Amino acid sequence: MRVVFLALLITSLATGTRSAETITFGTDWRAQAEHGGFYQALAKGFYAERGLNVQIRQGGPQINHAQLLAAGKVEFSLSSNSFIALNYVRENIPMVAVAAIFQKDPSVLIAHPGRGNDSFAALKDKPIYIGADTRIGWWLFLKNKFGYSDKQIKSYTFSISPFLVSRSVIQQGYLGSEPFLIEKQGIKPVVMLIADAGYQGYGALIQTSRKLTETKPKIVRAFVEASIRGWQDYLTGNPMAGNNLIKTHNPEMTDALLAYGRTKMNEHGIVSSGDAKTRSIGAMTEKRWQQFHSEMSKHGVYPEKMDWRKGFTTKFLPTGPKPAK
Repeated sequence: MRVVFLALLITSLATGTRSAETITFGTDWRAQAEHGGFYQALAKGFYAERGLNVQIRQGGPQINHAQLLAAGKVEFSLSSNSFIALNYVRENIPMVAVAAIFQKDPSVLIAHPGRGNDSFAALKDKPIYIGADTRIGWWLFLKNKFGYSDKQIKSYTFSISPFLVSRSVIQQGYLGSEPFLIEKQGIKPVVMLIADAGYQGYGALIQTSRKLTETKPKIVRAFVEASIRGWQDYLTGNPMAGNNLIKTHNPEMTDALLAYGRTKMNEHGIVSSGDAKTRSIGAMTEKRWQQFHSEMSKHGVYPEKMDWRKGFTTKFLPTGPKPAK
């Protein structure tokens, strides 16, 4: 925390008596590598340099920051996927996504090696453990593309125990989490990234209220740009500052898991692929949002004529070519 204090002090001296704007940012889960860029920005003073006193409030199983954002209890929240942004639109709640940190959703399917379950096509008609939210999420994409059926679904309880007990188990997971835990048990699993099959959903979206974008646009821009800087620094520089702060917020997090998560994000281009290659970290496009809405409206998730453009804005993203490295 000394790093954060010094950064705030330096900024205060440099800007005279100008007071920092205090904002709260709610994440989608407990502090982890997948939040690394935000913690890096806080620990290294990138938010403070932009006149922001950011408080990161980590999520968890009993915390719904999407609801807290809608209720005005936090200024920004982190949405795990594109569904949340369009759910706001469907329910006529004036929230908006201002950046998509993850060009690829890190959701995966995991299977045992040597069982013939090494491609999405090979999993048709086989039992797969998925959660209730996934059933009305990217599972619909897999059904449409690979002919999966709801009859395949087995209830996933967010535990790898069934996987460790039976070699026939196939389950959902998160690229930087479950595979690591499984590998620690001596199994090198088959890991299939949903995004690599053509799934168009974004991940790690920064959300805020439309009101804040209209009344305090400088704050929104400052938060977005400092967050992008934090992610660039976390993934390509020394992540120690961010990791140390993550461990302060979440003492259960280990150096090994943090290193694994960061490595996997870089290996698979979770942050730096897609439009981030030619634009910047956080890039979003109308074309991709339209494709996502079109795909999901076919399954009845959203009305076909819903104005999906209300769910996001690109005006706070950096202008000009600032590609992710």
